[in-house]
Amino acid sequence: MRSRYSAYVLGLEDYLLATWHPDTRPAALDLDVPPRPQWLGLAVKAHVPLDASHATVEFVARYKRNGRAFKLHETSRFEQVDGRWLYVGGDIRE
Repeated sequence: MRSRYSAYVLGLEDYLLATWHPDTRPAALDLDVPPRPQWLGLAVKAHVPLDASHATVEFVARYKRNGRAFKLHETSRFEQVDGRWLYVGGDIRE
């Protein structure tokens, strides 16, 4: 989760796509569509292993866009494939 957050901060689309599960991976991401967010921090709230190859991570990522502060609160689903944890999807929380 932390590496994917860092990739968003740095605009590393290739890394984000490479760590996305192929069943749910989009063809591309529009990370450079203005205005780009100013990422302010990541707080991992919970990590729940579901079994040997599935887990969830609840996090809050804070950012600013056009001078306004926002937060992204999500519970993400990950699956381990060939020894690598891949992002499957997530549910936005309020």
